[in-house]
Amino acid sequence: MLYHFFDLHSAMVAPARLMAETVNHVFSHPFVPAAYTRMGRAIAASTEIFERATRRHGKPEFGIAEIAVGDTRVPVREEVVVAKPFAELRRFVKQGDVPAGQPRVLLVAPMSGHYATLLRDTVAGLLPAHDVYVTDWINACEVPLAAGSFDLDDYVDYVIEFLTRLGPGAHAIAVCQPSVPVMAAVAIMAAAGHPATPASMTLMGGPVDTRMSPTKPNRLAGSRSLKWFERSVISSVPMLHRGAGRRVYPGFLQLTGFMSMNLDRHVGSAMKHFQHLVRGDGDSAQAHRKFYDEYLAVMDLTAEFYLQTIDIAFQRHLLPRGQWVSRGRKVDAKAIATTALMTVEGELDDISGPGQTRAAHGLCASLPAEKHRHLFVPGVGHYGIFNGSRWRRMILPEVAAFIAANEPGAGAPA
Repeated sequence: MLYHFFDLHSAMVAPARLMAETVNHVFSHPFVPAAYTRMGRAIAASTEIFERATRRHGKPEFGIAEIAVGDTRVPVREEVVVAKPFAELRRFVKQGDVPAGQPRVLLVAPMSGHYATLLRDTVAGLLPAHDVYVTDWINACEVPLAAGSFDLDDYVDYVIEFLTRLGPGAHAIAVCQPSVPVMAAVAIMAAAGHPATPASMTLMGGPVDTRMSPTKPNRLAGSRSLKWFERSVISSVPMLHRGAGRRVYPGFLQLTGFMSMNLDRHVGSAMKHFQHLVRGDGDSAQAHRKFYDEYLAVMDLTAEFYLQTIDIAFQRHLLPRGQWVSRGRKVDAKAIATTALMTVEGELDDISGPGQTRAAHGLCASLPAEKHRHLFVPGVGHYGIFNGSRWRRMILPEVAAFIAANEPGAGAPA
């Protein structure tokens, strides 16, 4: 019933939100004299904050219209390469005069509440020198029941199918949560001698072994039984959604958990936004809007995927213990003997603590030493691993060099 109450609350607050939006338009209109007074700007700021706080944010756009390749601005268009019930494999096609034969990269986005657009900066950074494909996961509340179920094993199968679509010699990058299923997919492909087993695998801030430096989310996941999670956070999608009746972990609950971890920071950010609006600091206000439009846009996860992830990755730790069997296929990381491995960790990561991602190296015992690479970035938190100036300045060059060094025919890795 939790989801039903959420929808009911959204419907009940809609008139107040509409009124706030109307008042905001009035007191921010250039033809209204009060808009130039401090009181008028305060009213406009208050109503904007209320409207944005009560709005249901839809899926954002990637919005990458062009990128710089050398000294040239190159148009970019999005193309859906594979359409599945729970995901689309989306390619960012560069149009015009670009170098041929760029490394093909599958960027596997997390299915942990936010949309794949959270990796916009990651995509934009990789695009100039790479042929980039992204797993664009679909909000579970919009997938009809007739499409069937989706669990962690399905996630592994999707990754295998997408890597197969890219073909031999591609590279996989997993950001956060998908480090576990991507590593499983590569291990299964390697054990089977799959021709599309990737040339390299980069895991960034992922929970490969959450027994290392456990964080607050890790401890919560391990402190309750699966029955508790199923009883407490799983809800059925209400009517009026395409996925009506599907059991999900609602995105708004995930968002609540994200925000509660840094509540003081979010409250302070809202207060600063109010001050920026009152002072007329449009650039700072727009930066705030841009960040929170993305941060507050959340998607639902299927119940079976969420519960199986809790069970396998956070409670029984089946991957690092070598005991995971996915659809009858043993996930043995020692089977990975040719796929170069890079791990990236941030010193201040409060989602996947330092050591959790690096643990992948110990599991891939068959890989020669020259195919291992670990990057530890001081002063960087979870989101800074794949977004922002430090991603672009400190991490992207290392990841790009690693991919280039492990391109088929590139010679010995750096």
